[in-house]
Amino acid sequence: MGIGRFDSLLLLSFGGPEGPDEVMPFLRNVTKGRGVPDERLAVVAEQYALFGGKSPINDLNRDLLRSLEEELAERGHDVPAFWGNRNWHPLVSDVVETLQTQGHKSTICLVTSAFSSYSGCRQYREDLERARSQVRDAPEIHKARVFWNHPDFLGTAAELLADSRDAANLSKQTPVLHTAHSLPISMAATSDYEHQLKEAAQIVHDLAGMEGTHEVVFQSRSGPPSVPWLEPNIDTRLQQLAEDGISEVLVHPLGFVADHMEVLFDLDVQASGIAEQAGMTMVRTPTVGTHPRFVAMMVDLVEEVAGLRDDRPALGDAGPRPDVCSLNCCPAPSRPNN
Repeated sequence: MGIGRFDSLLLLSFGGPEGPDEVMPFLRNVTKGRGVPDERLAVVAEQYALFGGKSPINDLNRDLLRSLEEELAERGHDVPAFWGNRNWHPLVSDVVETLQTQGHKSTICLVTSAFSSYSGCRQYREDLERARSQVRDAPEIHKARVFWNHPDFLGTAAELLADSRDAANLSKQTPVLHTAHSLPISMAATSDYEHQLKEAAQIVHDLAGMEGTHEVVFQSRSGPPSVPWLEPNIDTRLQQLAEDGISEVLVHPLGFVADHMEVLFDLDVQASGIAEQAGMTMVRTPTVGTHPRFVAMMVDLVEEVAGLRDDRPALGDAGPRPDVCSLNCCPAPSRPNN
């Protein structure tokens, strides 16, 4: 039982609350050590209240895990799959303990983050090592590469962009805003995050057959206003486009793999409301989610780590990222405590 020399699979994600009573504890966990007062967290908690006090991210990861299990089985891989989170139950530390208790020795880890940054890659590696250090005889855990330029990630995104355009009867000349999570400038400076997003956006734009303007914009910033984050902000950019006479726009959440809270609130509620108020038609494309092509790509990554594939496909100029990054890759930025 297993895949290559590996005997288990771990899907690792961010996590989210599953009921109103979990929202504030979850937010405190996310911001632990950063000195964020409860008053500020309560503002974010109101966003969750619009959706019944529950984030969809855990259900989405359960769906993805089932899809991965089905794809693995279809390829003849008999390997148990587990799921853990950085910030909420099931916590990665608990899952690593479960892996050890069940006798697993070597695990392949897939992270639900496509792009390189401290929070999107290196911090997950640190989460895994911290969890392993707390469990005697913990299994080896090998994380698959970030997949921002994999042909099937970008190809899936392009399909969804083109499908959304056609379903809404929009022109290929329609402007596209490829949106991603903003980062503090200090964090972005330690990685290739911005470069990866810009190259990925251009590739997706071309694959989707778009012919108009496009750009990368950012959303979901947090923290004190005094700390600079990546811009332009999507809300500001929508207002500017409306002032320039643009009446239709496609919003493509390139930096996200699932329709979780930051997509549902920041785009479907907040950005959509701004566009409507400005008299602009905004069409938001789906994320890759459990699209069969994306799921197949994730299992391809598993087979790469297991040594069952010689190809490591990538589009663009950067080439595929390594499974094991260099020691100085995406170091943690210093954080203010205000």
